[in-house]
Amino acid sequence: MVKERYECIVCGRKFPKGQGIVIDIGGKLYTFHSKSCALKFLRRAIEEIEPSHIIKAFDKISNEFRKEREERQALRSKSI
Repeated sequence: MVKERYECIVCGRKFPKGQGIVIDIGGKLYTFHSKSCALKFLRRAIEEIEPSHIIKAFDKISNEFRKEREERQALRSKSI
């Protein structure tokens, strides 16, 4: 039985399937052996993207998280 292994695109370290971080975007896999390698890659990727696109996406995502947080807080306050 051969275990499927990935290679970290940042540091080159090999790791087994089920560990690390694997991001599939448009059928292309981006594999990272640790969160520090993933963060290093994503920071550099963000620097390459047009700032207006990043701001729009970040605003949308932060609003979604804020709404989720408010909903959780409302559920906790109603259970008295």
